[in-house]
Amino acid sequence: MAETISMPKLGFDMAEGLLVRWVRQVGETINKGDVLAEIETDKATVEVESSASGVVLQLIVDQGTMVPVNAPIAIVGAAGERVDAPVSSKVEGDALSLSKGQKSDVAPQSAPTVDSASQTVAFADGAPVKASPLAKKIARDNKVDLSNVKGTGPGGRIVRRDIEAALAGGQATTDNKPQSIVNRPSSTVIVSLDDKVVPTTKLRQAIGRRLVESKTTIPHFYVTHEFKMDALMDIRKQVNAYLPENEKVSVNDFILKGVALSLRQFPNLNATLKGAEIVQFGHVNVGVAVTVPGGLMTVVVKDADQKTLRQISGEVKAMAGRAREGTVKPEDVEGSTFSTSNLGMYDVEDFIAIINPPEAGILAISSAREIPVVENGQVKAGWRMKATISVDHRVSDGAEAAQFMQALAGFLENPVRMLV
Repeated sequence: MAETISMPKLGFDMAEGLLVRWVRQVGETINKGDVLAEIETDKATVEVESSASGVVLQLIVDQGTMVPVNAPIAIVGAAGERVDAPVSSKVEGDALSLSKGQKSDVAPQSAPTVDSASQTVAFADGAPVKASPLAKKIARDNKVDLSNVKGTGPGGRIVRRDIEAALAGGQATTDNKPQSIVNRPSSTVIVSLDDKVVPTTKLRQAIGRRLVESKTTIPHFYVTHEFKMDALMDIRKQVNAYLPENEKVSVNDFILKGVALSLRQFPNLNATLKGAEIVQFGHVNVGVAVTVPGGLMTVVVKDADQKTLRQISGEVKAMAGRAREGTVKPEDVEGSTFSTSNLGMYDVEDFIAIINPPEAGILAISSAREIPVVENGQVKAGWRMKATISVDHRVSDGAEAAQFMQALAGFLENPVRMLV
């Protein structure tokens, strides 16, 4: 029996997605779990897998079409099976067909202000160019003509390494010439450039909407704790001595494991508020903020309290890589129950993070630093790290948040507890 494939809902606030490319065509055989299409959401380009096995009988929408969540996009069934649904090049309702030239405030390529360089990135000789969002951004920033780049990704798709190879070969132009140069006696050169208008991306708009909602509707409070990191830095060095280069664990991997184990002790922070009820999640799924072109994305380590450090490390590396390439899977970004944001790699002493709704808390992690510390009346060098938890005051109070941070300290300052 034929089965209809619908536009998936990737995140609680997703309302529609852009169908970027059909990976399979009518008449082709497809198995359950095979990639059927690529869609672009507020977060990234995501591969949509088929929920049925059989033959692609019908593609209901065209490439370049905005499709509402849960709207049908394709039909899969037995070879020769008759389907009643009519072929349609557009989706009913509020769908916007970008292929007909209509403007949309959710597609970066259709922003009102688009220069010739950005058009070259999106199209070459009037035809769409298959390229990942990250590749398009790098090409746009460096004025690389995608029509002259050979793609080495799946199906000839242009990916980051192809753009980097083009840049290494000298295929880049610069048109931002200084408008005026003033020489001062001190030989300081002042360069003035024209104002530059940069359209906000779909991801940037989504981040703005969510965080404005969070800060204006959730009463945040914050608790900061300084952790002794000497033992963790030492045991990490010992562990990594036995691991190959591509499997070495990071400080953040230890923190994620410690956060997950601490949340098991404080289920009220691994929760969400629904009306007059607090729902405490049965799973501990820790979100990890990842920097991507144009903003941030949260990838999710499912059941982090039950996984080893090596499992956590491997999953984060893989998901972060897909996020930066713009090819995340739906399961990479769904289902977080608590989030973390780590700016330790940027030499940050302390910061606070905004809660990612509908969660009840988020942990902002700063740099681990070797600083002078006083122990037993003696000044010595020691590793210290600050972290700040932001909590929804409707769900919890300061005392519980402080106790959570103490529990986390118990794991980070005695990391062997996370290895047994």
